[in-house]
Amino acid sequence: MKYTNATQVLPEKLIMEIQKYVQGETLYIPKQEYQKWGTSSGGRRMLDRRNASIRNSFSNGSSIQQLAKEYHLSTETIKKIVYSHNR
Repeated sequence: MKYTNATQVLPEKLIMEIQKYVQGETLYIPKQEYQKWGTSSGGRRMLDRRNASIRNSFSNGSSIQQLAKEYHLSTETIKKIVYSHNR
């Protein structure tokens, strides 16, 4: 973990406020949560719709092999999609 002196990156008022709670110790500040892959670009939404369509087709009688050919995916990928519990 990289050590950074707070006086180099934080405003003096903020340092004074933090010093009310902790002084002279190492303080870990966690990173903000990152968005999941594809959230901003719409890629995640597109894959979710595709996977829902695959599950629907499978429920309506399409075989794993037919779906693999239609969606240009491996049979193992189709199995992961249709048998997953992330619906």
